[in-house]
Amino acid sequence: MFGLSYWFLPAFAGCCWLGTLLGLLINWVATGRPQYAWTGAGQTVPYISDIAASKWGYPLFIAGSATTVVVFNISFVAERWLRHNARLAKNYRTSEKILSGFAIAFAIIGGIALILLTVFDTRRHHNIHITCLFIFIAGYIISAVFICAEYQRLGVLYREHRILRSSFWLKLAFIFIELALAIAFGVLQRGRVGRALNPSAYVEWIISLIYIFYVWSFIIDFLPATQTRHREDRFGLPGPLRAREEEGEMRMQEQQGGNNLGGPVYTGGAWNERGSQGSEVPMYGQAGYRGTAGEVVSPSRNF
Repeated sequence: MFGLSYWFLPAFAGCCWLGTLLGLLINWVATGRPQYAWTGAGQTVPYISDIAASKWGYPLFIAGSATTVVVFNISFVAERWLRHNARLAKNYRTSEKILSGFAIAFAIIGGIALILLTVFDTRRHHNIHITCLFIFIAGYIISAVFICAEYQRLGVLYREHRILRSSFWLKLAFIFIELALAIAFGVLQRGRVGRALNPSAYVEWIISLIYIFYVWSFIIDFLPATQTRHREDRFGLPGPLRAREEEGEMRMQEQQGGNNLGGPVYTGGAWNERGSQGSEVPMYGQAGYRGTAGEVVSPSRNF
């Protein structure tokens, strides 16, 4: 894609989000760690949203978040397209495709929520901002759940591809860690003011930083695509399905062998016109018989 491999998408998205957070934090420190009017009295550790609501932080937060979301969601669509074209381990079961679709849908929901929370800043739209924050976290956690379910099913078919297993465990770890931190964030923030809000602010920064590693975990998902540019190098049938197909071919060969010997071949109760001709057509109607239709023929000793 434009001379770059697909792993560049999540790599770039993660770097955008990291750059956004570092830009907000470094600028806040460089300006003397100002105490904003919309933060709690005595609160010394600002939330990301507090810095982002400042005059200079607002455009930076919107631009960085929007870029991250757009590129990261393109990664989801690209991954689906690569699996469809066997550039990555292909989805052969409908359930896997449905799970992939749900993962993309909830990632888009989470991404839209992230953009909205940057637009509706905590200074002027606090309640809307908090609602979008939780939708953003929930959207990507649920998306990760569907991805893990899809990868678990793919891993059963493609046991020889360890990347699927590694990616599964990384994303599963993200689910449990982010879920625990989201609960801690809500508990630490509830009913607290001033300096007591510092712990929840720390947790929010940690949640945002872990999100970067979740985005980067998709880099390893795209690595196999670097080796499958040519059609002959792409993923074929997984082991279990290949064994099933080979078994079906063996059965067909056995049936064909029965036909060649001229014996009856029974397929689900039906009769084969070539293989069962001796059983279905009267003897005087068969080629090579020199008698008459009324001649009495002794029974065959083969039965």
